[in-house]
Amino acid sequence: MKENVLSLLEQNTKLYGERIALGKRNKYGWKELTYKGLGLLTKQFASYLITDLQMQKGEKLAILSESMPEMGACLFAAVISGMVTVPLDNKLTIYELESILSSCQPSVLAVSQANLEKGLELQKRISSIKHIVIMDEPRYASEFPSLYTLPTGRECKWRHRSLRDTALIIYTSGTTGAPKGVQTTFGNMTTQVLEMSKILPEILPHENVNLLSILPMNHLFELTVGFSTFLNRGSSIFYPQSLKPKDVLGDMREKKIDFMIVVPAFLKLLKNTIESDIRLLSNEEKLLFERSYAAAEYITDYDIKRQLFRSILAKFGGNFYGFITGGAPLDPTVGEFFERIGIKVFQCYGLSETSPIISVDRGDDRKLMSVGPVLDSYDAKIDSETGELMVKGPSVMKGYYNNPEKTAEVLEPDGWLHTGDIGEFDHDGRLYITGRIKNMIVLSGGKKVFPEEVETVLEQDDNFAEVCVFGAKRTTGAKDGTEEIMTVIVPTDEILKKYTNDEELQNFIVHEVKNLSVQLAPYKRPVNIVVRREPFPRTATRKVKRNIVKAATIPIIPRVINTSA
Repeated sequence: MKENVLSLLEQNTKLYGERIALGKRNKYGWKELTYKGLGLLTKQFASYLITDLQMQKGEKLAILSESMPEMGACLFAAVISGMVTVPLDNKLTIYELESILSSCQPSVLAVSQANLEKGLELQKRISSIKHIVIMDEPRYASEFPSLYTLPTGRECKWRHRSLRDTALIIYTSGTTGAPKGVQTTFGNMTTQVLEMSKILPEILPHENVNLLSILPMNHLFELTVGFSTFLNRGSSIFYPQSLKPKDVLGDMREKKIDFMIVVPAFLKLLKNTIESDIRLLSNEEKLLFERSYAAAEYITDYDIKRQLFRSILAKFGGNFYGFITGGAPLDPTVGEFFERIGIKVFQCYGLSETSPIISVDRGDDRKLMSVGPVLDSYDAKIDSETGELMVKGPSVMKGYYNNPEKTAEVLEPDGWLHTGDIGEFDHDGRLYITGRIKNMIVLSGGKKVFPEEVETVLEQDDNFAEVCVFGAKRTTGAKDGTEEIMTVIVPTDEILKKYTNDEELQNFIVHEVKNLSVQLAPYKRPVNIVVRREPFPRTATRKVKRNIVKAATIPIIPRVINTSA
């Protein structure tokens, strides 16, 4: 249906024409598509899918690529041709991708040049993949069609899509058991974009912003907010070639970036980069920063803050206004840092199963510990027995693709979705997420501890690069089978260089953990402390893979430290 948010391309082409819609940096410079160019490329591909490949409504188009402008053309072409889009994480292994594609059985696989070899291997393994199309401009003569070599100038009739039709299947796992593919409908997407467009004036003072996008486009946070919502507003969206903070800052300066959608891990990395630069200043300049930073705690006018820290903000290009962050809990000290130097931070919360945004903290009275009020389209409640947040509304998924058992585990017949998160509301209706039910540690006395609250305390230590807390079952003694609190600490590079001896490093980390743990109730303090030298494995959106860290740590027999002593 042309009124659908994913099908507003025609309207936007007329409205914004020669304005840049999507751009990506490569080794030659910037590859950019105007709104008009995006429209032409979309229709070219849609016509090919309908006329040449004879794709039928409901067939699947899988996309295996790094973020690039051509992904937009693929998404819109799937809408026009009646296909369902399956965006894939190009960092997954062949084994993981094979599991996902065996589940959804796509007919067409669109790949970037960089992922062509992986795509060809998948075609050998997945019999449903009949066609491979290269998304970017071909580097050399190829036997495979590219979006840029398809016939031009042809028109095709748009295929009608209802709000209940599935627009996207987003896979959240591809390794254990049946992979879970979240079916996101056109109604889900429409609601999300309309809701986000309604509250954006509380976040951004003007339209037509330049957005730098660093999140993978196989993730709904990026697809719904960073892509669909901002493209619908006539914004220009740019993708960097590198995610190194210094490279990102360079792109921000070059493209006069106004805003970004990020995960908290990136904000922490960016804060560390800025602080490293501050440490290189002269003593006089450092003293000036420290005094300004202390004073900024009591300044509410952002224009004054921005004037105070104009030399730092110049690193962002001068135009930069703020971040929306989500996907994981935000360290309040990181949020406070950016707020003090004049950059606004808007925390949001959601799940793939909710398309994904449930709440966004906005306005002038934001609370860095809160994820804000829920969007107007939701009903929300807290389960009185478990403390679990449950939501109901038009953004809740259709269900997991071909997986009614898993769907029934989280989605009640009356439409209430179990989020799996422990939540509470304050008297102003702001939502606070305090932990995950599945991460909950149950101690021998029956007391319950959420790893997230322990991590929040330990992450205050500047000597810790990463912290992961989980429950480890005892296998000996009177408490055999009960859980104890274990923490794994990755020290900063500076600490690793300072303490090359393992025992000295262990002793230092244990001492730091014990000092911080006094902020916690005795039963919440880590019993086992393990030092890890390598960074934690993370998902594409920078969430720590807690189960993998736990599986790699449990076989280790760490020093047992009673931090409650």
